[in-house]
Amino acid sequence: MRIALLSYRSKPHCGGQGIYIRHLSRELTKLGHSVEVFSGQPYPDLDEGVALTKLPSLDLYREPDPFRVPKLKEFRDRIDVEEFATMCVAGFPEPKTFSLRAARALQERIDDFDIVHDNQVLGYGMLEIEKMGLPLLTTLHHPISYDRRIDIAATKNPWRKFTLTRWYGFVKMQARVARQARKILTPSETSKRDIAKDFGVDPARMQVILLGVDDLFVPPTKPRVPGRIMAMASADAPMKGISTLLEAFAKLRTERDVELFLVTKPKPGGRTEKLIDKLSIQDSVRFVHGISDAELVELMGSAELACVPSLYEGFSLPTAELMACATPLVASDAGAIPEVVGPDGLCADLVTAGDVGELEQAIAALLDDPERRARYGAAGRKRVEEMFSWRAVAQKVAVAYEEVIADFRVSTSSTTEEN
Repeated sequence: MRIALLSYRSKPHCGGQGIYIRHLSRELTKLGHSVEVFSGQPYPDLDEGVALTKLPSLDLYREPDPFRVPKLKEFRDRIDVEEFATMCVAGFPEPKTFSLRAARALQERIDDFDIVHDNQVLGYGMLEIEKMGLPLLTTLHHPISYDRRIDIAATKNPWRKFTLTRWYGFVKMQARVARQARKILTPSETSKRDIAKDFGVDPARMQVILLGVDDLFVPPTKPRVPGRIMAMASADAPMKGISTLLEAFAKLRTERDVELFLVTKPKPGGRTEKLIDKLSIQDSVRFVHGISDAELVELMGSAELACVPSLYEGFSLPTAELMACATPLVASDAGAIPEVVGPDGLCADLVTAGDVGELEQAIAALLDDPERRARYGAAGRKRVEEMFSWRAVAQKVAVAYEEVIADFRVSTSSTTEEN
């Protein structure tokens, strides 16, 4: 099949969507399919054989000058004007504006593809693609309405609440587009349930396909560092629960020789840095960012245990990657995390999301129990080997493509006969 894979921002370091794009496109190519990724900035890291078509935006959130004001000569068309105007009124324009650019690009290349795969863009432009004669399949990792609720609840500043409401304005559009999607893939039963609840999508049009873990993630060959705890999260996103972990760690630090590695780039002067200063744990917390995959695997393998304190996850790739490295886990019971670690309690200790005391006690108990840590690590590795394969993901997605193409042809034929 000839596949157009769409993603409005795709760099792996920007979140799970970029990881999904890279590994799915690689495995689909290995299966003999032709894959072309259409992406806005930041552009993806793709493997050999996968084509990339860049659909540049104004890149208004780029580092080191986010929320920048473009020069007049940078504006190319009406879409650029809408993108900048939406940012100026505190909105997030990229899903909509990318979808419009993608629809425009595909209009000129209808005969080049058998199917279009939307990776959670869910912009209004997606609704135009099937009208052109191209079947469309959508991946929805989780409804961003959950991020919106958690972020707004985490701030007490009225102005901040207002700007967050504006920022998340695109979620209503995503819900409308999702309700009209022919077929939606989602990575967990939790996400499927929450998409149905928050976005009003018919569960019959959704299919759960678990995500995969890259073969690079393997158990360590060196001894783990005593007292080292690690977590992977967006430090200043309340949904990731880092504040809960920091408070629990501060209590542990009063009685134990422990260190915490956070794989993230915190915002200077943001909530995470302020909390670290307040808790006086600056000498025991390390931030790690901009490292290679190999360095990340080495860090995962160096920790005595890892923590996933999220308040919600639609899947949680970091959890599966840590399990692949045989790193024992203490994780929250939120979202799809219990689905990833399994219902039998063999791979991780699950604690109530947001409960500092429970998290502290669970970490302390696991640090004191080397036999249980070894057992969790081995069980986690086994579970990944049995369940989380990108090749299996690609095979199942390819079958879903065939089903969508067939359904599209039937519906198109029926519409033609009626007219």
